[in-house]
Amino acid sequence: MNITIKRIGHLIRICVNGPGGRFGLVYCLVIILLNLAEIQIGLKMIAWNKDFFGALEKYDAHQALWQIGVFGILTACSASRYLVSNYIRQLLQIRWRTTLTTALLDAWTKNKAYWHLNTADASLLDNPDQRISEDARSFVERLVGGTSGMAATGGNVLDFMTDLAGLVTYVLLLWRLSDFSVHFSLFGYTLEITHYMIWAAPLYVLISSVMTHWLGSPLMKLNVAQKQREADMRFALTRFRESKEAIALENGEAAERKIVELRYAKILENWRRLIKRELILGCFTRPYFQTIMRIPTFLAFPAYFAGHVALGGMMQLSSSFQRVVTSLSWFIFSYKPLADLAATSNRLGQFLSEAEQAAQAPPKLSFQPSNDGHLRIRDLRVDNPQGEPLIHLADIDVGPGEVVWIDSPSGSGKSTLIKALSGIWRHCEGSIELPRGTIRFLPQSAYVPLANLAAAVTYPSAPSAPEDLARIRGLLSAVGLTHKLAPELTNEATDYKLSCGERQRLIVARILATKPDWVFMDEATSALDNEAEKQIYTLLRNTLPNTAFIIIAHREPRGLGSYRHIDLRGMEKQD
Repeated sequence: MNITIKRIGHLIRICVNGPGGRFGLVYCLVIILLNLAEIQIGLKMIAWNKDFFGALEKYDAHQALWQIGVFGILTACSASRYLVSNYIRQLLQIRWRTTLTTALLDAWTKNKAYWHLNTADASLLDNPDQRISEDARSFVERLVGGTSGMAATGGNVLDFMTDLAGLVTYVLLLWRLSDFSVHFSLFGYTLEITHYMIWAAPLYVLISSVMTHWLGSPLMKLNVAQKQREADMRFALTRFRESKEAIALENGEAAERKIVELRYAKILENWRRLIKRELILGCFTRPYFQTIMRIPTFLAFPAYFAGHVALGGMMQLSSSFQRVVTSLSWFIFSYKPLADLAATSNRLGQFLSEAEQAAQAPPKLSFQPSNDGHLRIRDLRVDNPQGEPLIHLADIDVGPGEVVWIDSPSGSGKSTLIKALSGIWRHCEGSIELPRGTIRFLPQSAYVPLANLAAAVTYPSAPSAPEDLARIRGLLSAVGLTHKLAPELTNEATDYKLSCGERQRLIVARILATKPDWVFMDEATSALDNEAEKQIYTLLRNTLPNTAFIIIAHREPRGLGSYRHIDLRGMEKQD
């Protein structure tokens, strides 16, 4: 529980201290003031009960009609206050969710934490996309309210503060109204309790709160599990969609459906436990909700029958008691939202903690700038995550404009070497001197962003001006993607529009567009035939004569001119 409270406090500080977050405190102040206005309206409604029912008891039709008009005015004021408050709550939601989402994205992307989280064997972090999107939204909603359901029941932290102020006000009023005693006999003794309505309220709520917590305590773990299993199923469906071509070619529909159905079965299993627990909790809380409006009247009967109050006074007393009990019952009314808030806070807290650890983990590989523009590798040892050695490069020196072909059998760690040289692989030791200038590390399959083909060519930068489109068209034509010039060039692009070979041609267009000084390519032309690959390499060499290329591939890079061949098994030769 202490960890959960600390995580909630940490997330609140992020919301408040982030860009624009402090202005949200102004919204909070306005909401609190509006809630305090509701307390005053509530006091007027309590007084109205006495006046209205007193008029009925006296058969005063004129006064009763007047009180109906007063009731209409109070209702209009209450509704207006609610609508304005709910509108401001949603503005506050936008502001603080934006701040929290920004902080989560910062933590996720800092020092490539997203990469290290996905590759860390010890990480328990699941579905970071859900935590950044859905959990951030849910946390802010549970914190400040804003949806009609939560705002109506007060099931959020912001309302809790004003509920405390309202509680003090209603208790003081109930104390003043219940200035009489009740007498009864117990085990032969006559007992007298002064202000008995005051003592009955907290006792009634305390017993109910203990029962609520006892019956509903498993909800937190069940809510966490449900969120995780729902996200797991969405991930499986997304993977199905993204891999549809491979699945279709291998007739894997039945196997993929079985995977999805197994994950759905886990959802159902936890769902049944969840609804069973909610049913058990509801067996107590639902009758409590339905009787809370009448219990105060029943408890006020002794005062009425003893002649301490008239009918109007009894209704006023009953209404005051109801307000006190309702304020004290915040925990009962809000138990399920609180359980969801705790679950969401723990997921977000775990996300931030692991992301920060991943971003701050010190690399074992030492990177230094090169003074003479050369790439130097000194005693580089690359291991797999289990600590088993993959590659050892004792001493390599690569000059500007040079071409190096690195070759070795499949599974020997060629792709891991690229990751080590880029700095994202932490299971390695040694030192590397990196030359100044633009360096590009390119994977086997080009990533196509959720943009258009023009933006995919200049990725990660965006086309800087409309005239860039003409240059991009020329580059796509040069690499053999003429058929993709229209309309895909300016329309939103997705991976399924490009084959594997086309994606690799897109990599080449990206190199030509950005004109880097150093290019590291990991099997970046493996989907092309020998002749097409030679044409591509020739194009790169002719267009970028001063660029150094480090090619990791099974085939020799014909078309790039002379090169140095490094076999990771220990052989090296010049071509």
